[in-house]
Amino acid sequence: MRVVVIGSGAGGLTVASNLRKYSKEVEITVFTMEDKVAYSPCAIPYVIGGDIDSFEEIVMHTPEYYGKHGINIVTESEVLEVASSQNLIKYRLINGDESAPELITLKYDYLVIATGGYPFIPPVEGNDLEGVFKVRTIEDGAKIKEWSKTSSKAVIVGAGAIGLELGYGLKQIGIEVSVTEMLPQVLPRSLDPDMALKVQEYLEGQGVRIILNNALTKIVGVDVAEEAVVGDIKMDADLVILSTGVRPSIELAKQAGCNIGDMGVVVNERMETSVSNIYAVGDCVEVHDGITGQKTLSPFGTTAVRQGKVAAKNLAGKDAVFRPVLNSVVSKIGELEVGAVGLTEESAKMNGIEVVVGKSQALTRARYYPGCKPIDTKLICGLDGTILGCQIIAKETVAERVDTMAMAIAKQVKCNEITEMEFSYAPPVSMVVDPAVMAAEDALKKLSS
Repeated sequence: MRVVVIGSGAGGLTVASNLRKYSKEVEITVFTMEDKVAYSPCAIPYVIGGDIDSFEEIVMHTPEYYGKHGINIVTESEVLEVASSQNLIKYRLINGDESAPELITLKYDYLVIATGGYPFIPPVEGNDLEGVFKVRTIEDGAKIKEWSKTSSKAVIVGAGAIGLELGYGLKQIGIEVSVTEMLPQVLPRSLDPDMALKVQEYLEGQGVRIILNNALTKIVGVDVAEEAVVGDIKMDADLVILSTGVRPSIELAKQAGCNIGDMGVVVNERMETSVSNIYAVGDCVEVHDGITGQKTLSPFGTTAVRQGKVAAKNLAGKDAVFRPVLNSVVSKIGELEVGAVGLTEESAKMNGIEVVVGKSQALTRARYYPGCKPIDTKLICGLDGTILGCQIIAKETVAERVDTMAMAIAKQVKCNEITEMEFSYAPPVSMVVDPAVMAAEDALKKLSS
């Protein structure tokens, strides 16, 4: 059996690695346009900001490593055609040879489309000037890092997690930074306005300028970026980073005849597309929200890995399903850790779900223990007390707390059950009453009033 995987991101490589674990006989070929594989794009801001010394450190494995395990990685290659009726793909090598030879054909028994997403570039004047960058790959990151060595003023367009991480990192290496966002808050997908304000105030306290409610109008310069204009605000900028999100790469799936939904490639719970021997995983597929049931995107490495494992098991003749998502996220912006899972108060309202909110302001450790830090917790609960969402901000222990709440939401735990749960306690690592319990108790008061 020959399995061809298009894409070497988290989803594609997880399919390849796990399929090899289940079967030594299957022939596995992975195509990628890059020369490096097995790295996390989420680490790029931390290399640019100097927390990680080099991009080489975030590369976990080489193509040669996979080759030793019987997985053929074809680097610097572009798949241009998928002829699903003939079970074949056509690709070309893109190793700098502009006079590329005619397309190379390869047959497959099963195809996995893991084409990921492509950066959305605002269609504004000047977006092609030198000094203007997208941020998606190691190559993008390396270009930004090199350019930043001679930069003094940066404008980052987009106040999602990557944009804020980049903003803090560039500020730390001595660059004057402005982060702009067309919506009225930072982290608009993950946080409610009240929690987002805490992140904004932290960044402003670190010297990062935040400009909200203003879209990028144009980038001005002669060959090289000199100024960014957002709304009516003009800012000097010799470095502009477009951190404006990604869009699913669906062209090859569409060409193959796979059904395309409102968000991305349509797959079933086994990660199968509408074409019988074609699977799809990662940022290119649409998924279902675990609370509302609506179609959504989940462009996270953790989602891609879970999908890849499901696809690999099913390709190997085992039985596995991918569950609807809660989109657990966590980010480290300077000293601040920010995490969220499930619905926000705003998204609940948009979906017509009535909710109550429980909040707590507590500490990460016993108040008398050295190094204790403030922690803000917000729970979004249905009128029957079921927990639908959680947001946490602190300078430590956020990820594990968000993971706990992800499990609670997945299991439809109610506020009263949280207050009755057994939490661990030791002064150096926790309070005797967990902050989540305090927030749940606050929600219960409102539910009973």
